[in-house]
Amino acid sequence: MTSKLRLADRTNDIFPILGFVAAMASFAMPLNSWLVAFILMGAVIAAVHHAEVIAHRVGEPFGTLILALAVTVIEVGLILTLMQAEPEKAQTLARDTVFAAVMVILNLLMGLCLLSGAIRHHEQRFQRTGIGAALATLTVLTVVTLVLPNFTSSVPGPFYSATQLGFVAAVSLILYGTFALVQTVRHRDYFLPDGDADGDGEPDAHAAPPSVQRTAISGALLLASLFAVVLLAKNLSPIMGALLADWGAPPAVLGVLIAALILAPEGLAAVRAAKADRLQTSLNLALGSALATIGLTIPAVAILSIMTDLPISLGLDAKSTVLLFLSLIVSVQTLANGRTTVLQGVIHLMLFAIYLFTTFVP
Repeated sequence: MTSKLRLADRTNDIFPILGFVAAMASFAMPLNSWLVAFILMGAVIAAVHHAEVIAHRVGEPFGTLILALAVTVIEVGLILTLMQAEPEKAQTLARDTVFAAVMVILNLLMGLCLLSGAIRHHEQRFQRTGIGAALATLTVLTVVTLVLPNFTSSVPGPFYSATQLGFVAAVSLILYGTFALVQTVRHRDYFLPDGDADGDGEPDAHAAPPSVQRTAISGALLLASLFAVVLLAKNLSPIMGALLADWGAPPAVLGVLIAALILAPEGLAAVRAAKADRLQTSLNLALGSALATIGLTIPAVAILSIMTDLPISLGLDAKSTVLLFLSLIVSVQTLANGRTTVLQGVIHLMLFAIYLFTTFVP
């Protein structure tokens, strides 16, 4: 077991360096697309691993916040890179990716966590106060950024004007910043398991934290991974677009692929926590990622849009709006009483199946 862990650690140390070298080499010569895809996936997984190392050093709930921020930086980098590489698809890419990330988190990830935890432990509990605050913030962010543009009249269509976009970006940052302050400083006990105000009740809390040297190395490798992901994605974007066109897939599928790639490592960590009867940590990871995705991605995209005079379409179509509202309503009901069973997990997984099916068969 120890040898497997050491091998995994070495792999996660190698991919950031390999990704950085490949990203620099891409400036001088074309790279094989399959090699780029392989290194890109390895760099994403390595980035989340090193964010986890840093998170373990600082403890909960700061750890889940760092993980969410790392994933969001990757997502923002990918979106901005692809928007600049393919301007003709830039108008809807941010909307499709953010919506896909929200649906993946609220339905696929949450469903897997609830189902896997309930199969092993029958019923699991968590703190309603913190989760309720996260859901309230997420509801406001999703509706203001993805639904309200359809009902404004300053400009036609599902667009915000530059002034409106700047205002919504500021609101998103304020909401996310306030939530992060509440989660990590003012009321951090709301996001810890019941009776664990010091954060010591988690089974992993007593594991030896990484040394200062190991944390510093992980910080450097994390930065290298993020740099590699952004540049390699730019090289891979034309190939991805061509493949989707050959398959006859709708444009929204690209957003699903980006969201799935970015959230896969963190999703595995959340499912592992649920299996270990740490549902509070799972929900912190899931909802924290959803909040960071909107609260940070939309302002970054808005700044790019305003600076480059590139209009972005944020408003969802009617079908997606219905699925978004249904997911939010079901999530509130699922997490209303502080305990979950197998049924809630299956409901969320079926919601994701409906979303995925209607994306490919609109």
